[in-house]
Amino acid sequence: MRRPEFIARQSRCPTGLLGRLIARVMAVETGEASTHLLGLLELQPTDQVLELGFGHGRTIERAAALVPQGFVAGVDLSEEMVRMATHRTRHLVRQRRVELQLGDSAHLLYPDCRFDKVYSLHTLYFWPDPKEHLREVHRVLKPGGRFVIGFGPRDDKKASANFPATVYRFYTSDEVCVLLEQVGFQGIDMIRRSIASRSIVFATAGRRASS
Repeated sequence: MRRPEFIARQSRCPTGLLGRLIARVMAVETGEASTHLLGLLELQPTDQVLELGFGHGRTIERAAALVPQGFVAGVDLSEEMVRMATHRTRHLVRQRRVELQLGDSAHLLYPDCRFDKVYSLHTLYFWPDPKEHLREVHRVLKPGGRFVIGFGPRDDKKASANFPATVYRFYTSDEVCVLLEQVGFQGIDMIRRSIASRSIVFATAGRRASS
């Protein structure tokens, strides 16, 4: 069934009670995809990690458990999600193992080469100019670092038809590969999975290691 536009806009930037309810639904719907994504990151205990669009915060919490001597940061557009995820991870925030920021991933407030791993799930559709966001990911990623982005591909007609084009923009795997190449990523691999009757593509990419 086609998702109403006001619900789709809440998925992009949740607000208020409805936003919190949608975030809880999304936490359940995206759980299996998040598991696949975290596996593809190949997290190491001391990794410095960044999530773009952390939403409910469950994946941030799981990532932090996988980097016990590391650090996990998150950036999200939604004030409601920052509050919700901060509450969920408050023990990790107090320990300074997690840091959550309100912000736009097109303008990250982190220095160059800050993170070993960067990841994002189901955010690509909402970026007006994906290359702006991907350039920022490339900038903050350390040489030899890894980026994983998960998205529903445009050729999954059943899924993409359920989301209004006024809010969501879907891409093919080839289009995402080109976008990643254009901002400097290398070693790009597209991994397709069927999760809860939906196709999800996980694009993995790296930044060239220093010579």
